[in-house]
Amino acid sequence: MPARPPIETDALIIGAGPVGLFQAFQLGLLEIPCHIVDALPHAGGQCVELYGDKPLYDIPGTPATTGRGLVDALLLQVAPFKPEMHLGERVETLAREPDGRWRLSTDHATEFLAKTVIIAAGVGAFVPRRVAIEGIEAFEGSKLFYHPDDLDRFAGRTVVVNGGDDSALDTALALVGQAAHVTLLHRRDGFQADAAKVAALRAQVADGALDFVVGQPSGFDGSELEVTLPDTRIVSRPIDAFIACLGISPRLGPIADWGLELERKQVPVDTEKFETRAPGVFAVGDINTYPGKRKLIVCGFHEATLAAWGAAALVFPGKAIHLQYTTTSTRLHQLLGVGGPVGG
Repeated sequence: MPARPPIETDALIIGAGPVGLFQAFQLGLLEIPCHIVDALPHAGGQCVELYGDKPLYDIPGTPATTGRGLVDALLLQVAPFKPEMHLGERVETLAREPDGRWRLSTDHATEFLAKTVIIAAGVGAFVPRRVAIEGIEAFEGSKLFYHPDDLDRFAGRTVVVNGGDDSALDTALALVGQAAHVTLLHRRDGFQADAAKVAALRAQVADGALDFVVGQPSGFDGSELEVTLPDTRIVSRPIDAFIACLGISPRLGPIADWGLELERKQVPVDTEKFETRAPGVFAVGDINTYPGKRKLIVCGFHEATLAAWGAAALVFPGKAIHLQYTTTSTRLHQLLGVGGPVGG
C-alpha cells in the first residue's frame, strides 16, 4: 500500500490543551490555517484530565469555571477557523527539510510538512498509564482500551473496567444498561473520585447492576482476564473487552530527541516571538522556559499571541501585517462569522 502523502500546512500545533487551542485562534485571526496533533483522544490536555471538574478562578473575565468548561469555551471560540485535529496521535519525529519547512511524523504514520511548528505540549505528551501485563499491548484497540471516548462499541458486551478515579467510575456507570455485563476492578475498596460518583457506584453494585471486584489484573489472553485477589488467589473470567482507566502521566518522550536545546526538560525561547533556537519552531505554555517564566494558563495565552505574530512573519514573508482589533475590524468580523461573507 503506497504511503500517504504528507499534509502540507502553514502551521502545526503540537498539543490541544488550552494554550494550544488559543494558539489556533490567534493564528486564525492572522489568517494562518493550522493542524493540531495531540496524544490524547480528545482536546483539553492536562486541563481536562487533571482539572476537568475542579474550579479555576484565574481566567481573565471569568470569575469561575472548570477545566472542562474552559476547554469547551476555547473550542467554541476557535470553531470559526476549523483547525483540523489529529487526536490520539503522538508526534514522533521533527526534521528540517532543504526548503526550510519542517517534516513531522506521528505514531500513526501521519506526516506533515509545515512552514511553522508551535509546541504547546505542556510538560510533555499525556499518555495513559499502561496495564503491567506482559504481551497485553497486542490487544490494544481490539480487546484492550485506554480511556475510550466512544462507549457505543461496548453495547451488549461483557466488560471489565480497571481503575478507581473519576474516569473509571464514570466509564463503569455509563456502561450500565449498555453493556451486557459490567465489572469494576480496583486494587482496593476505596476510590480517588467524587463522593457523589462513589455513592452512585455503590448503589448500582447494591442493586446488582454492576459488579465490583478488589484485585489486580495479572493475565490477559484476549478472552480471559486473570485477577489476583488480595489473598493472592487467582481467578479468571471470560470477557469481551478490558477498559483501563488508570490515569495519565506526562512524558517528554520524542521531544527530547528532536535536537532542540533543552534546559531541565523545557525548551528555551525568546520573549519577542517565543521562538526556539530552531528557526520556525515556537514553544508556548509549560513546555518553554525563559527568565521570569510563570506556569499559568494566562501567561500561555500571552505567549501564544506573540508566537502567532512570529509565525505570520514566516508564513507571509515580506508582507506588512497590521494589528487589527476584533472590536472594529470588518475583516476579523468576517473571519469570525459575525459579519458578512469572507471576501478577498
